[in-house]
Amino acid sequence: MEARASLKYARISPRKVKIVLDLIRNQQANKAMAILRFTPKAASELLVKLLNSAIANAENNHSMDVSKLYVAECYACPGPILKRMRPMDHGKAFRILKRTSHVTLVLREREN
Repeated sequence: MEARASLKYARISPRKVKIVLDLIRNQQANKAMAILRFTPKAASELLVKLLNSAIANAENNHSMDVSKLYVAECYACPGPILKRMRPMDHGKAFRILKRTSHVTLVLREREN
């Protein structure tokens, strides 16, 4: 039995999200929440909301015990890239790539 939550089209680079996801992978849900709250990264604020959603899904939809939950899988995939132009000197233009992410978080119950 597993509970999952996903965040689509987040306006943050997947590379930045993966740094924070590596910190919480295979951690207890309450410990992962504590790690996210005290991590000074932009992605941690989004992941706190996502983890709260996954915990609520586990409790309400799947009747899982919240104290036994752990982060089984978490990954960030690249979403669509917004392409913008920045004017430069002599009539040139510089391309700016605004990257987006699709983040998925899966919680499972520990057996012990």
